[in-house]
Amino acid sequence: MSTSEGRAAGRGDRARYTQLLDHAGRTTVGLCAVPGRAGARPWGSGVLIAPGWVLTCAHVLAASDGRRRDTGPDGVFGVTFGGRVVPARLAYDLSRPDPDAGSAARADLALVRLLDPETEHPCAWLSDQPATLLEDAYIFRGHDRPGAGTEGDGAASGAGGASGDGRASGGAAAGRRGERAVCDPGDVRGPRDGRTVPEPGDGPGGTQGAGEGHGAPTGPHAPTGPRAPITPVDPFIAVRFGARDARGLQFGSDVRVTPGASGGPLLDCDRGEVVGIVKGRHQQDHVGLAVPVTALRGLGPEHLVAGAEDLGPDPYHALMSLHDRWHWAGQGLGSGVGPTWFDAQHAIMAGRGRLWGVQERLQALDLLARLPAPRDPLVVEAAVGEVLERGDRPGAWSLRTWRDGHGALYQGSDPYTELRAFVHYLRIVAQLTADEVRDVPGDEAAGVREQAARLAEFVQAKAVVLQPQDRRRIGPVRRRPRSVLVEFEPLFYDEGGQELFNWSVSEGYGQGQWLRVDVQESAGGVPFEQAREQVLRRLGGRLLRADGDAGPGARVRLEVAVPEGHWNTAAGQWEVAASTRRTARLRPVGPGRAVFLRDQGRREQVDPAWLRRWQGLAAARELHALRIPPRPGTDARRGSAEAIWRLLETAGDGALPALCHTVADGFGRDAVGVALDTGFPAGLWPAHGHGEERDCDAGCEEFHRGVRELLQGSGGVARLPELVRQLRAKAAEAAEEGTHWARDLVLLYDDPEDPIPPLFTDRPQVSPR
Repeated sequence: MSTSEGRAAGRGDRARYTQLLDHAGRTTVGLCAVPGRAGARPWGSGVLIAPGWVLTCAHVLAASDGRRRDTGPDGVFGVTFGGRVVPARLAYDLSRPDPDAGSAARADLALVRLLDPETEHPCAWLSDQPATLLEDAYIFRGHDRPGAGTEGDGAASGAGGASGDGRASGGAAAGRRGERAVCDPGDVRGPRDGRTVPEPGDGPGGTQGAGEGHGAPTGPHAPTGPRAPITPVDPFIAVRFGARDARGLQFGSDVRVTPGASGGPLLDCDRGEVVGIVKGRHQQDHVGLAVPVTALRGLGPEHLVAGAEDLGPDPYHALMSLHDRWHWAGQGLGSGVGPTWFDAQHAIMAGRGRLWGVQERLQALDLLARLPAPRDPLVVEAAVGEVLERGDRPGAWSLRTWRDGHGALYQGSDPYTELRAFVHYLRIVAQLTADEVRDVPGDEAAGVREQAARLAEFVQAKAVVLQPQDRRRIGPVRRRPRSVLVEFEPLFYDEGGQELFNWSVSEGYGQGQWLRVDVQESAGGVPFEQAREQVLRRLGGRLLRADGDAGPGARVRLEVAVPEGHWNTAAGQWEVAASTRRTARLRPVGPGRAVFLRDQGRREQVDPAWLRRWQGLAAARELHALRIPPRPGTDARRGSAEAIWRLLETAGDGALPALCHTVADGFGRDAVGVALDTGFPAGLWPAHGHGEERDCDAGCEEFHRGVRELLQGSGGVARLPELVRQLRAKAAEAAEEGTHWARDLVLLYDDPEDPIPPLFTDRPQVSPR
């Protein structure tokens, strides 16, 4: 290719960047003294990265002698963009030493917060991956020279194209000249760390960073010296080369770096991302230096400036979540915004044959932003290592959040391999997140489970184009089981009047999602005792497999759905095989795992009274036992059924029915039926309660006293299964005086937010496999 042809191609490529450069220009800001102060001098630049947040260099906010800038009350200063100056203050300073970090390197970065939360502004796109080589990049500054604001003055507030010789041309920004509020050009001093050098004529004692000085022009014939007149400057400049080493991002340019650019963004046009924040000029080789935006991963609570409003316990995760969610929201239908940063990226990337394009990245990062931060950064490293098949070797850079892990997957591989890697990674994240909250009560945990399910659906949609062997290897998101459900389905009575049953075993994953793993279905069915024996012969192995799938040391719950007349089933005393050995010993399940009954008559359709009672129990400050019949000495045979209805219907939110009668028949069976009909989701009784032939005795008093003590300080209905398990364990070991009454304790625990499935249905089940 001839030189002229190469230049023409370069100009053609840059034409595609016009929209991107425009967005970068509008998100670049200037930092100056408090708004309204006469003769305010600009300090440097910054870039808007999330609603209300500006990223800049920490040294921009310090004077040349290291002292703080001249700010207003409470440290307020000005941020200029879009033709206005808005008040702001320093919130986080990453250059501050961390007492716990020893001599670890500190990043020359700072976060500035706009004081008015209603300020609307665009946001730049920060890269989620480390920058390596820069082939077509630009740096931006965030303020105009004095007097800007008239057509033809040569100042531009936004970004435009670039000429073939590498100098910035006003381009698309020409029509918006003078938009920014004006601050006098000033000197931005860098820290005396040996990486930036003083330049003669750049102010008294100044230490010049990249482009810092008195409004020096960018043209090759501009006058020089301390008294050089202020002339028009362009808002951005082309980077001639770029690379990364231990000092950070290095870059050179074809003309002198624009004054006031310290703290401004370094834009990689090929990727359409801000990859660095301009810092200064290196002492030896005179190349420009920029701090990689990935250095933000070091942001922690210790960097918060005294008196500033914080971002919570994990500020980096919170900040990047705001960033990613803002960009996704901008693509919403009816949002009323014009072309977005995503639109500019899409125009650049179009035709590259990527299977994981900017639209997939945009949605994936939005879904990841809605998840909690990983409990440990090593979890992110492990997930990336599994996807890239690099074993336990750590990556070349630290990973803090799920977003960082996403950025580590761009390996320059072919489009199909890249797609497979992202699908695999997101599947792991969805599973890990769901596992973390699978048994956690409350609305917050329920919201996390919902967001993990949304991510899992996204994974399923993107995995359909993978080859069969890759779909099998990766697999759809599999939620670890939280429970095993045994369900007995009554069929009819045989000629002798005996009730017959079919049965099934399912694994449960919460929110009504079940996978049937064993079933006994026959036209005639079998008696209940025979059905139970069939279940017990297989249940031990099934529980052990579910425990293994649930994770190291896990014990899934055993839920047993029984029909009316079998509420006295002592499932906690069932004995199952303790291992998969053919001659394995039998052990009771109740002391080792949570075991409870469910009402087989309640199905997918949730009765409003049932849901209302459950929500009342969940919200109650404390639980208390509701004794049925209500007082000792009541003759159950002469008791009023209407009185039981009134008692249960008018019970408070924290009430939990407790019966010492047998619930197999008679009064006890009727009382449980009324409790279920009035919406009660939980109750307690002994498997072998007394019948109607005798009144309550001392054993009944011991039972009710024990139930009252169990519920005191229980921590809510969600903890009941585990509390009952602990009580059963004590009773089985006789480890505590007075617990023998709990050996055959039955807990009814029927969560309407996790309803049992139909036993036999033609509809497909929700399967996590």
